[in-house]
Amino acid sequence: MNQPGKLSRSGLGSLVLIAAVLGGGAAAFAYTAGWLSPGRLTPERMIEALTPPSGAPLGHRRNHAKGICFTGVFEANGNGVELSRAKVFAQGRYPALGRFNLGTANPNAVDATVRVRGMGLLISAADGEEWRTAMISPPIFPVSTPQAFHELLLASGSKDPEAMKAFARANPEFAGFAAWAKTAPWTDSYAEEPYNSLDSFVFTDANGGDHAVRWSLLPSAQPVSISQADLEKRGPDFLEQEIKERVQTAGPQRWTMVITVANPGDPTADPSKAWPTGRRTVEVGTLVVLQIEPERDGSCRDINFDPTVLPAGIRVSDDPFPAARSSVYRKSYDLRAAEAKDYPRTEAVKP
Repeated sequence: MNQPGKLSRSGLGSLVLIAAVLGGGAAAFAYTAGWLSPGRLTPERMIEALTPPSGAPLGHRRNHAKGICFTGVFEANGNGVELSRAKVFAQGRYPALGRFNLGTANPNAVDATVRVRGMGLLISAADGEEWRTAMISPPIFPVSTPQAFHELLLASGSKDPEAMKAFARANPEFAGFAAWAKTAPWTDSYAEEPYNSLDSFVFTDANGGDHAVRWSLLPSAQPVSISQADLEKRGPDFLEQEIKERVQTAGPQRWTMVITVANPGDPTADPSKAWPTGRRTVEVGTLVVLQIEPERDGSCRDINFDPTVLPAGIRVSDDPFPAARSSVYRKSYDLRAAEAKDYPRTEAVKP
């Protein structure tokens, strides 16, 4: 499944839609134990639903299994201090490391068959405090609740041809994401993608004031549209090759971090609903990617991009997804750590 080869446009379209559904879990969203009692949805059940028919990707993340590491800096311009007392918003340069990735549980997936792209990011303050975030390229999430995401995974993996239709009828919010997946332009570079938190968080400023926010990283590189067919011709692993060559030849790649501040009444617990246009935005700094590293030996390999690892001045909101993601990420991390022999580092870096 998802091996290189020539695909018809209709066949590729079907694969893309399925991949978009799975990749929409850009972050393996699921409820944690007890929240859905008596229909308890545990991290184990979510990971089971994420596992492809070919089997678990041993040694790899259970979703967004295909990726490549980067290191760089976050250049804060100081504007963020009006919203949050988090140290990483004070003007200065802060170490950053991250991971470009595809929304799939298959580490060998063909790039052109995966609609959702993602970025995991860790920014460190001088005192060791960390801000971890996992973002994806769509502007909205496919569903409104973690339970619905689990049902989406089950429907997309069902052999019943009516399963997805039934799911869409029961979850009308899915239509917005499906429309994006079918019509949004593709690019041939991680550097040309925006990455969105989608989940809502709360920033607390130095005076104790709270601000409900979402954030995005907007690329400095000009996005260039490419067809699915042309992307397929560039090879199954083109995105990793392209970003490595781009940084080596064109230099550091940049994204502007933009914080969007909610108005009273904006939905903060439902990432399938975009906030209305015209909301206040604040540019708080620039992510600069300086170096690309293969994941096998890269600095991001053993990082769990848990979105609940937050510095003082940022906390979760009433959005249930970050805590749910945290529980699944933790289980995924434990599994891949125990399976390290199945994804060994190269001889060059072994002790």
